[in-house]
Amino acid sequence: MIYDFRKKSKFGYTTGSCATAGAYSALYYLKFGKKLDYVEIENLNGDKLIIPIKKIEKLDENRARAVVVKDAGEDIDITNGVEVISEVVLKKGKRDVVIKGGEGVGIVTKDGLQVKKGEYAINPKPREMIKTNLLKLLNDNEMVEVIISIPKGKELSKKTLNPKLGIVGGLSILGTTGIVRPMSNEAYMNSLVPQIDVALANGFKRLIFVPGNIGVRFAKQILKAKDEEIIEVSNFWGFMLDKAKEKGVKEIIILGHAGKIIKLSGGIYNTHSKVADCRNEILTAYSSLFIDNKEELKKILYSNTTEEVLKILEKRGVLKDVFNLIAKRVVERVSERWNGIKFGCIVVDMKGNILGSYLTDLNNKNK
Repeated sequence: MIYDFRKKSKFGYTTGSCATAGAYSALYYLKFGKKLDYVEIENLNGDKLIIPIKKIEKLDENRARAVVVKDAGEDIDITNGVEVISEVVLKKGKRDVVIKGGEGVGIVTKDGLQVKKGEYAINPKPREMIKTNLLKLLNDNEMVEVIISIPKGKELSKKTLNPKLGIVGGLSILGTTGIVRPMSNEAYMNSLVPQIDVALANGFKRLIFVPGNIGVRFAKQILKAKDEEIIEVSNFWGFMLDKAKEKGVKEIIILGHAGKIIKLSGGIYNTHSKVADCRNEILTAYSSLFIDNKEELKKILYSNTTEEVLKILEKRGVLKDVFNLIAKRVVERVSERWNGIKFGCIVVDMKGNILGSYLTDLNNKNK
């Protein structure tokens, strides 16, 4: 299939494709003296990607640099519009492509990722795509060194999971097919998975799954957890629990704000409000086991926020009862679906107060 990114498209291309296109055009300029406005590269599936080149310049007789602007198409991507710079150095030697990182490309400092500790965070698939395309331009007695830079990478990396994963100083060069598919959660979901790899590589047996920042903060306060054992799942509980089981995780504590964790007790494993939002219905059902006043139950059903429900339950003196039961039900549901993993659950409010919990024989000490 051919993807022509010179035209406006709902599809986009990855940082790996940017690096490949830039390196190809810079090497082409060194070898044949022609500046290309666009290049046609091939991804690892055999698809053709036609990518525009913003700028090419020759630095000396054997060195050139090209700039490609990342276009994520219709997808929401933090790197959309950033410049990816590929510098190439053509040398005599055995036919080969050597790939390095430059400014704004992170360095891996923890075990468990696809790239070894101490190396630049350029994933295997982009490396393979760069090498495959550039080898086509080399003679048997030529080798090329490629240095990839993202000038805004260090700044942007602070808004990603990279610091937690142990990737310091910049972004990762990512991509499997080289194509960004519009409005897809796939890339984001896959970016969450390395957290599990890092935790296991660092020897953690019990992981703590949280929705996001609130859960991270209170996991540290309540469980004295370390960064590496806390796994942010966003809304993708089912996906991340599947990955945990695949990777052999044996113990998980689910911890988070009531508004998210309530949904798990109802068997909802994508907790985005656009997918399912029946918090009030679930709360009404559990509350009905402790409250026999229909008017109060109706208030719970039609409350605007979860916090409003908490006040009603607290006033009735059943807050702990309701949320202990919800936490227990969460554990029952996930244990049934992800058999073989020991689960616990802690539900908190916005201040980190424990509303309810259900912890079985999980280890208190992790390593």
